[in-house]
Amino acid sequence: MYRILIPALLLAAACATAGAAGFPERPVRMLAASAAGGGTDIIARLLSQQLTTVWGQQVIVDNRPGGGGVIATDITAKAVPDGYTLLLQSVGISYAPALYKNLPFDVKRDIVAVTIVGSQPFVVAVHPSVAAKSVTELVQLAKTKPGEIRFASGGVSGASHLGSELFRVIAGVNMVHVPYKGTGPGTTALLSGEVQMVIAGVGTILPHAKSGKVRALAVTGAKRSPAAPDLPTVAENGLPGYAFDVWYGVFASAKTPRATLLIINTDANTALRDGETIKRFGGAGVDLIGGSVDESNKYLQSEMTKWAKVIREAGITAD
Repeated sequence: MYRILIPALLLAAACATAGAAGFPERPVRMLAASAAGGGTDIIARLLSQQLTTVWGQQVIVDNRPGGGGVIATDITAKAVPDGYTLLLQSVGISYAPALYKNLPFDVKRDIVAVTIVGSQPFVVAVHPSVAAKSVTELVQLAKTKPGEIRFASGGVSGASHLGSELFRVIAGVNMVHVPYKGTGPGTTALLSGEVQMVIAGVGTILPHAKSGKVRALAVTGAKRSPAAPDLPTVAENGLPGYAFDVWYGVFASAKTPRATLLIINTDANTALRDGETIKRFGGAGVDLIGGSVDESNKYLQSEMTKWAKVIREAGITAD
């Protein structure tokens, strides 16, 4: 599961962080760009628990769902740049600029990536009443009943929305998008039968699938997930060419002193190396990544370029 970790930068980090000695001296707020129960919230809570242990200061998760992460990201961009306001956001931060024309912030100018925490595939799940036990059958059903299948998302332009729109475009089907304020509420809507389908995180869906409350059809990644090895990928299960992995990162105001960023980065990577962290994230289907501040920002920029191209070519727009 553990893929990449921060390289041997500890000596350089120690020198660079001398001016920020003592951080943190009070509780740190970690904004989670999703409602409670969503994939981003789960990752934020797992990481905050480990950072609380490393720092000896409470890391408090503050859920700020809405706008595909725009609300939480805007708060971060405008926060006092002292490291005490962090953001746990998904891949959505990299494609928001391509979807929204009037964002209240500029990701390249106002936000800095502290570290990339990890990535996970999502799961395509349907309500048990849906007469489809595979992706192939789901696509066939959607084609015979255009506009009748309603799919939930955690909000317009969020990861679950984009993953679902890519599914719809590649499959060539007409399905109705129903946005909620977070993946948690969207999953609740699936449980009640208010919607028929959702694409959400492994950690969010699998407990409900195991209890029989939803039917998991496939994982969205390019390969099967160790957390659900029996689930085929969407491509294996009837929709070749589809692959969608969701990554999560810690971000801060771009004006945050580099010395402070290096402390947070080093300690976050220490937390990610912890055996208990690896176990807990693995249980949620997350492949840990880590990395330096510079590596993380290089990755963010490459993802922004990639998604701008995908969104343009697929014709996806925010509602």
